[in-house]
Amino acid sequence: MTEWIGEYLGTRTVPYDETRAILYALAVGADASDLDLVFEERLRVLPTFALTLAQWAPDALGSAGAFDVRTAVHGSQRLRVLKDLPRSGAVEMSARVADVWDKGSAAVFDLTVESEYFEATWSIFAPGRGGFGGERGPSARRRPETAPTGELTVRTAANQAALYRLLGDRHHLHIDPEAAKTAGMPRPIMHGLCTLAAITLPLASSLGAHPADLRELEGRFAAPIFPGDTLRVETWKDGEATLFEASVDDKPVISAAQARFA
Repeated sequence: MTEWIGEYLGTRTVPYDETRAILYALAVGADASDLDLVFEERLRVLPTFALTLAQWAPDALGSAGAFDVRTAVHGSQRLRVLKDLPRSGAVEMSARVADVWDKGSAAVFDLTVESEYFEATWSIFAPGRGGFGGERGPSARRRPETAPTGELTVRTAANQAALYRLLGDRHHLHIDPEAAKTAGMPRPIMHGLCTLAAITLPLASSLGAHPADLRELEGRFAAPIFPGDTLRVETWKDGEATLFEASVDDKPVISAAQARFA
């Protein structure tokens, strides 16, 4: 597995227009009244939209044979925003495998995508690819021991995964009941990136910030989330950042998460 470290997956330029940026905002929970997210004349593009433009990179790594795309899952995500995305345009990105960690029964591939607008890292959990004698890697941040300083409720929509997949992540697990059952799920699940981005909208509002002013975001996908689920999000202040965890029926689904807004 260590031979994958440093693997260069190439450079790609992905164009987009205002319609796609608006569709993204709606897919992650923007309301029709959020005119600066859904009205082209006032549009501010959500920074997490960049992750849909970079979807080619994890797909390319799977196609290259690093892991079995039928069993690998998105373990965690990091995003660092360097500058605002324009309303429309094209983003040139390059992708490489930053690290491969040995978790014993599985490997974790850290895939980094870089552009002038952002730097993002996908951590992909690949069952059956561990045991190669590599380093185990860093542990996830633990839940703060202090009481939460805030709490939010985020309601996902029954059609949210169906809408979000139009942005590029068309893996069958998110739409086809049979594919979900093959993966051991009772029904199609939400995209982790959709849920993580959806949390940033009410989180920004609770902090008196604008969601388009997001500068850093990360989170671990601890358990599946299903379209229609209601998330309880607990928050803690940590300097300029806000730590958060999300749960459904008291079961953690997003952990070791944090966001920072300008």
